[in-house]
Amino acid sequence: MTNSVEPRRQLPDAVAVTQTGRREFLKSTVLPAIVVGTAPAMLALGQRAVAGGPPRRLVVDAHMHVWANDQQRFPFAHPYVVNYEGMPHEGTVEMLIEDMDQHGCTHCVLVQTICHGWDNAYLADCLKRSPARFQGHGLIDPTDAKVADRLEYWTKEHGLVGMRFSPIFYQDGNHGGDHWLDADETHRLWRKAEQLGSVFNFFIAPRQLPRLATMAKAHPGVRVIVDHLSQMDLSVENPEPDLQLLLAVARHPNVWVKVSELSSVSKSHKYPFPDAYPYVKRVYDAFGPHRLLFGTGYPGTARAAYQRPTLAEEIELIDKHIPFFNSRDRARILGLNAAKLWALKT
Repeated sequence: MTNSVEPRRQLPDAVAVTQTGRREFLKSTVLPAIVVGTAPAMLALGQRAVAGGPPRRLVVDAHMHVWANDQQRFPFAHPYVVNYEGMPHEGTVEMLIEDMDQHGCTHCVLVQTICHGWDNAYLADCLKRSPARFQGHGLIDPTDAKVADRLEYWTKEHGLVGMRFSPIFYQDGNHGGDHWLDADETHRLWRKAEQLGSVFNFFIAPRQLPRLATMAKAHPGVRVIVDHLSQMDLSVENPEPDLQLLLAVARHPNVWVKVSELSSVSKSHKYPFPDAYPYVKRVYDAFGPHRLLFGTGYPGTARAAYQRPTLAEEIELIDKHIPFFNSRDRARILGLNAAKLWALKT
């Protein structure tokens, strides 16, 4: 596969993966109930079983990509790449369920892959197969004049709970530019999201965060997630300016952050990525443990294909390696925060 635009120094992500590689229902009146610390009743969720299973803690992968291997039913339709040939590795929902069951992952938030473009049919099909374990975030074209209507369609007709937008691929005028991020007409999309209770997650570069903050402030009832620590690049000489842009977003209580994809954020890229911990600590201090989420990216053997840690290693990263997380933090980050944010069935 080939990629028309490649963000700086990143490992592949299914949201825009190519052969060369590159590397959210909530109204403002109830938002404070989610922002506050975890209640005892929610802590109890951490030890509940998935329906029919033995008691175990809640582990929610809040960022999981799957893609179909049936191109007749679910064709690839990459919106950015001409003559796109598809993913070079399998990443089906069947692989995901096997991986989840093997490693005690109770739930996943499925995030549409760019290889299927704006058609979220496979994602919707996966949700129907296991509605108790999955929630779904689709992709819709942010430059579409009817983007708000697309949000309503996928929410009401197919049960998606949110959408992912990727302004990182629209930087520097690419694909028409990222002016849509905080354009006047985009407010209609956000008003529709608040009406529907949709969650928005953003694959976004640090320098784009102030514009996202403008929208988060204008629409406090919309839950917003910044993916992958905003893809800070710790290999640059001074990462501090980018970090400050991320920390500034913490003033908006409707914004969460995924402590994910340290494999691309880290300067060394070597598990368990200790060079990233000081930066994660400052994000932790700014947002608090109740607004951090856990996510990985790929199912089963596709992880190794894209140079990602195994699911066991990803869980251990939160559980054992990041030294300033206490046991309560770990329970929140690995599952309780996501359970509240997406109102998961447990």
